Amino acid sequence: MTPAARVQAAITILDGVIAEARDRGAPADRIVAQWARDNRYAGSKDRRAIRELVYGAIRACGPVPANGRDAMLRLAETDPAIAPLFDGSQYGPPEITPKDSAAKGGIGPAWLADALRASGIEGEEAGALLDRAPLDIRVNTLKADRSQVGLPEQGEELAAPQGLRFATGTQVEQWPAYRDGLVEVQDHGSQWACHAVGAQPGETVVDLCAGAGGKTLALAAAMDNRGVLVASDTDRGRLSKLAPRAERAGAGMVETVLLDPGRELEALARLQGQADAVLVDAPCSGSGTWRRKPEARWRLDPAALEGFAAAQDRLLDIGAQLLRPGGRLVFVTCSVLDIEGVDRVEAFLARHPEWSAEAVDLPIGQARGKGVRLAPYRDGTDGFFIARLASPC
Repeated sequence: MTPAARVQAAITILDGVIAEARDRGAPADRIVAQWARDNRYAGSKDRRAIRELVYGAIRACGPVPANGRDAMLRLAETDPAIAPLFDGSQYGPPEITPKDSAAKGGIGPAWLADALRASGIEGEEAGALLDRAPLDIRVNTLKADRSQVGLPEQGEELAAPQGLRFATGTQVEQWPAYRDGLVEVQDHGSQWACHAVGAQPGETVVDLCAGAGGKTLALAAAMDNRGVLVASDTDRGRLSKLAPRAERAGAGMVETVLLDPGRELEALARLQGQADAVLVDAPCSGSGTWRRKPEARWRLDPAALEGFAAAQDRLLDIGAQLLRPGGRLVFVTCSVLDIEGVDRVEAFLARHPEWSAEAVDLPIGQARGKGVRLAPYRDGTDGFFIARLASPC
């Protein structure tokens, strides 16, 4: 493909990304992958270049662009090599005319920029939310140790005891160590979120919103495969991925429980008042993961954000009912917005004044209200809010 044809292909993909973002449909990575399957004439270098153009344009735009062409014209404002490729050639985009209008830059729509600013995220800190993320892994101590594990590449040792960092795009999934369960892909911040749970061998621990189980596997390793570890979720598709992952990791203690939305406590009735720790890794805006999913900010609106906050309140209350007296409730969101962090903890403590917030002792992050916030700019991690709440004895 010619460079101009690559630009036009990226514009076509961006049209799809924008449409799906407005309808909260398929994510960008799925749309890019589908284009590659439908256009097998494009070689590996073409696909890689087109992907770079697509994600470069997404990161360069603030509010949702009108269309893919406007998004690419915005990228052209930051990369002078792109504008000449609007050359009107057979497979390239039409030439730029005075009627064209590049999309606006920024971190997102005005309301979202205001929400970030009110949460103490602006300037370089806001810009870092759209940087490219490295690839972090956690060595699985059920099978290996960071000091001895043999890997095809040497990673950077992270502050997390079993964390290693590699360059973006490292094909970890192709390594024998990955296939054999010696390592798991997990962001450095996520590793510390699991550490904050303080899970110990022999305890009863519930991962209330387990999804596909990335944090569950870290908890199993911390518990040395001893005790009771229940992974629950309302998403059957995501939860079904946990069993083969747990088998590969040697985490035989994991029990999965599919929850019925609105009736979660019925499925978890036997655990009420029994758990030593409950991790509430709640559904959220994902503002802390925009480095990986930059188009996710186009899917947000104030109503959706309020909906996430309401769901987080409800999940915290459910988690509280599962704990024994003196147990710990660990609240985590991959968000840097106070409405999904500080505010939720304050609201919980207002509803449950007999509870208390415990210090979260981590070597990275900054105190934020009664919790800790990790952020890309200061910590080199995804954005997270982490808080620990203690039930009354």
